[in-house]
Amino acid sequence: MKHFFGFVRKEFHHIFRDRRTLIILFGIPVAQMLLFGYIITTEVKDARIAILDHSKDETTRKIINKLASSGYFIIAKYLSHEQEIEACFRQGTVKEVVVFEPDFAQKLQNEKMASVHLIADASDANSANLIVNYTGAVINDFIAKENTSSALPLQIISEPRMLYNPELKGVYMFVPGTMAMILVLICALLTSVSIVREKELGTMEVLLVSPLKPLQIVLGKVTPYIFLSFVNVITILLLSNFVFGLPVRGSITLLLAESFLFISLALSLGILISSSTSSQQMAMVASMLGLMLPSILLSGFIFPIDNMPGWIQWICYINPTTYFIIILKNIMLKGLGFISVWKETAILAGMTLFLLMVSTKKFKVRLGGK
Repeated sequence: MKHFFGFVRKEFHHIFRDRRTLIILFGIPVAQMLLFGYIITTEVKDARIAILDHSKDETTRKIINKLASSGYFIIAKYLSHEQEIEACFRQGTVKEVVVFEPDFAQKLQNEKMASVHLIADASDANSANLIVNYTGAVINDFIAKENTSSALPLQIISEPRMLYNPELKGVYMFVPGTMAMILVLICALLTSVSIVREKELGTMEVLLVSPLKPLQIVLGKVTPYIFLSFVNVITILLLSNFVFGLPVRGSITLLLAESFLFISLALSLGILISSSTSSQQMAMVASMLGLMLPSILLSGFIFPIDNMPGWIQWICYINPTTYFIIILKNIMLKGLGFISVWKETAILAGMTLFLLMVSTKKFKVRLGGK
């Protein structure tokens, strides 16, 4: 037993001496608990909505004030015409438009019934459904309190309408997010593992003494993955259209060009990971933990970014997958052109250039010895 306890003590010593093992053992569970605790929520918080009030009477003002003070919504815009609704959603500034019919208070007083139209952006079906339900609940609470002082019961009918995804199909939300996650994982993971494998086998030194320059070696390694990733893009689009019935309402050419930009960014991440790790296992762990979890949790793929705490939203906004998902939804579901996605495209292009410079320089330093 003495030898056994000595062996156990030695193993404890090895574990506590290895910082990477300690991070995996204690750091990852804490980080996951914090992330899941803050991110996974079915609540609506500070959802940006717009108001189109055709009546502009005291009753509609009371309902608008109740929506604004509920803590669930932020009144981002006041619209004047029906034609502004589509443009409002195309800009991506609001998640819902609340439309009050003309003579709202008069109808409520005379006919004991009035209607409110709730128009939601259903490109994210879960968020749209939640926001509409919360809006309806606030309006129902308002009319319930009004009925306590009314001889006859009043009724406000909420009429929801879902834009871009009328049937609230989950595939409309999951395909763009899945496509982004697959591309970032496949490109970064396979690129990093492929380059690290050359270092482990010792063949990278052979390549370095060849006439090829380090940059040419990197480009030679990643070029096949650009082609294979494009095959993945086309496969996903075909499956989503013919199997799941997801349309591509915008330009296919623009969609493929944006995909190429995102593939380039993911490949740059793979090069950066490969230059920072010394084994295939470490490259795989870094790719899976560093890219998969943010792609799922911190991109708006499943959970709305607006519902997250402010400090987590900042992390989401430095995650390139966030912008690619916005681009995919705008092109595929809303049928928008380059003018509507130029900001996200510029951010991805800037990230790509930065990562290419950093990863290529780091790669040269690690392998070129200078």
